[in-house]
Amino acid sequence: MTTTFDLGEVKRRMQGAINAFKNDLASLRTGRASPNLLDPLQIDAYGSLMPISQVATVSVPEPRLLSVQVWDRGMVAAVEKAIRESDLGLNPQTEGQIIRLRIPEMNEQRRKEMVKVAHKYAEESKVAIRHVRRDGLDLLKKLEKDHAISEDDGKRHADQVQKATDQFVSEVDTLVAAKEKEIMHV
Repeated sequence: MTTTFDLGEVKRRMQGAINAFKNDLASLRTGRASPNLLDPLQIDAYGSLMPISQVATVSVPEPRLLSVQVWDRGMVAAVEKAIRESDLGLNPQTEGQIIRLRIPEMNEQRRKEMVKVAHKYAEESKVAIRHVRRDGLDLLKKLEKDHAISEDDGKRHADQVQKATDQFVSEVDTLVAAKEKEIMHV
């Protein structure tokens, strides 16, 4: 089996780290209601854990209100319990199969904590991107050592990997700066 270097694969894996980071950021609470806020919740439904999207519809009728329409009446209590036990600090109010969640105003200290969490997510994403870079560079060194590619090709590909890494790390910085601005100025 001959291994080859594929810059597209390296970029695809780096993009995966960016996508995971975007999901993490979307689940962070700002002062505004967002249906993504409940995405991390797992509901104990029918004997297994399911994401909330498989048992209910989450909508935003007002800027500071989430509405959760539970499809199965028997699941309302399980969804309510998952929301209460989450670390989101939300107090569900149930009316039949609809659970309403008022998003409280965030104080300055809570905003700063959310910014720290966003930066932690950003650092984890950068580490993942750097791991992909390391894997790519290790493969290039191995191919060079096995004489599958020339030293010049190895250097050229290594430069491409570094440029891709810089590009994706820059994207992470841009995303976290935008999220920080959103959290602090809601």
